[in-house]
Amino acid sequence: MPPKQDRLLRIGVLGCGPIAQAAHFESCTKARNATLYAICDVADDLRDRMAATHAPARSYADYAAMLADPDLEAVIIATSDAFHVPAARMALAAGKHVLCEKPLATSVEEAESLRGVAGRLVLQVGHMKRYDAGLQAAKAFAETEMDAMVALKAWYCDSTHRYPMTDAVQPLMVTSSQARKPAENPKADLDRYYMLAHGSHLVDTARFFGGEIEAVSARLLNRAGIRTWFVDVTFANGVLGHLDLTVAVRMDWHEGFQIYGENGSILAKTYNPWYYKTSEVDIFHESDGTTRRVLGADGHFYRRQVEGFADTVLTGQRTGGADLEDGIASVRAMVAIAQSARNRGETVRLADVTGPL
Repeated sequence: MPPKQDRLLRIGVLGCGPIAQAAHFESCTKARNATLYAICDVADDLRDRMAATHAPARSYADYAAMLADPDLEAVIIATSDAFHVPAARMALAAGKHVLCEKPLATSVEEAESLRGVAGRLVLQVGHMKRYDAGLQAAKAFAETEMDAMVALKAWYCDSTHRYPMTDAVQPLMVTSSQARKPAENPKADLDRYYMLAHGSHLVDTARFFGGEIEAVSARLLNRAGIRTWFVDVTFANGVLGHLDLTVAVRMDWHEGFQIYGENGSILAKTYNPWYYKTSEVDIFHESDGTTRRVLGADGHFYRRQVEGFADTVLTGQRTGGADLEDGIASVRAMVAIAQSARNRGETVRLADVTGPL
């Protein structure tokens, strides 16, 4: 890992729940160009324990008080989905840069309400898989040597064996009865919950490679406790697309993508993110008949994401992170998929969708 730089972006993390504990606290402390300056949570017991563990310079029970700190430069929003947009608006109004966990919002209108709010501030969405070295190598090949893309297939299949496996590698999650919860239970509607939690990853991967999505046609089957969405995708550039979101398969974690192009092809296997293992991406070069794979020794996508975010803030460098328009487009795609599935595969144009998922 490169050494810390002299100029460190001072970041505050809003929320001390599982995603902050598993990803963001460590990422800020390990990042070469950022530091965990502050943490904020209404749960006193949880916040105090996280402060003792990760040693931020400041610890706040009140979000407005953290935002009023003149030394704070940026905020990572690591709360429940329902709080993302209000928290982002508050941070931007206070002049702080924002890295918001995905999904950006739970409705089209809510996501679009952030347009014009950021101004010159950086607003990025936490699609951390864009910082997977395997995906980055695939994108570089697709944009330079592969020439015309013909088709893209991508799949994201959560596994019934996920938690026994990830419990072995994740830190023990600390919870609190004082934690702030959304008014409605996010898991009350599992179709909606799975699409927001997992579909957001799949949709962003498709857009990362295939570009803008114009329309979708989706089918949903819920059988034997397995939900499967098969989605036919129309990309604006004419690429043919197909997405598979399944929760949960009776096998190991199954995630990846295939891309067919004029002068080559790509086949990728992506691992559960908590293994911090770079995707195995085999890139076939038609020009010399060889297949190559980047090693990707640094598979800490969350830390790499923080570093990319900090680079953008500190230097203006574009690092490939998901921006506001990417976040809005992802929400639109998920709403369109849900609407199409409810109407038995009817083609839905993303430009026409409104409302919540």
